Amino acid sequence: MTEADLLARLRRLPLHPGAHGLTDDSASLGGYTLTTDTLVEGVHFLPDDPAGDVAWKLLATNYSDLAAKGALVEGVLLNYPLRDAAWDAAFMDGLDAALRALGGALLGGDTVTLPAGAPRVLTLAAIGRDAAAPPRSGARAGDTLWVTGTIGDAGAGLAIARAGHGDAALLARYRRPVPRLAEGRALAPLVAAMMDVSDGLLIDAARMAAASGVAVTVELADVPLAAGGTDALAAATAGDDYELLFAAAPDVVPPVPATRVGRFEPGAGLRLTRAGEPLPTPRRLGYEHGLR
Repeated sequence: MTEADLLARLRRLPLHPGAHGLTDDSASLGGYTLTTDTLVEGVHFLPDDPAGDVAWKLLATNYSDLAAKGALVEGVLLNYPLRDAAWDAAFMDGLDAALRALGGALLGGDTVTLPAGAPRVLTLAAIGRDAAAPPRSGARAGDTLWVTGTIGDAGAGLAIARAGHGDAALLARYRRPVPRLAEGRALAPLVAAMMDVSDGLLIDAARMAAASGVAVTVELADVPLAAGGTDALAAATAGDDYELLFAAAPDVVPPVPATRVGRFEPGAGLRLTRAGEPLPTPRRLGYEHGLR
């Protein structure tokens, strides 16, 4: 079963109005924004990634969803699998440091015990408040597509982590992404749609377009790359960047550093261009759960 298959099944369940039809990465309840993310050892982080970095990444991935809604961080719930005392202690030290650096406080959670050697499965839920909450589904034909920061850094950082050497800044972009909370707060009242880039710029742009009922064209020559980056297609399909991807009316000037990378048009699907010339759409647009 693919992620799309699972979502189709879930949408047949009784859904709370705050679920927004499961078309977004967060839900709303009263004045709160709710989100949750899971990191799986060997899938979302390497077995030899430092425990403190894994804790940071778990918190940051959740906060990135809050950033996409323009929310202020309220608190978090942690589900934690005990397995190895030294690793567990290092994770808790890392979570403490991450909470103090990024904000928020622990509300509670749950604890289980893993058998020795079983892969770790780490889940955290984050709660935000006072969100302008632009939906993923708000893009309209004629809107422009923008992204904060640079793309492909985390993919390069993953390669560095596997190799055991390389640029420390790129490695940090993979292990310790910084959620764009301040940028999301500034953008949310002004944009038509917004989400974070978690699975890859192309697949997330396609998801925004599909949710909005329009087509999107991405100009690869405009995709912002870190210094030394040259392969825009690889960068745009790598994922784990946790930048903000947003749609805005043509007359909107983003109040934060961002790069225009495309436009929305009538129709459906994703189109690619390079310097205005059409390109074939790759089979793989980014990371999809359930695909092997």
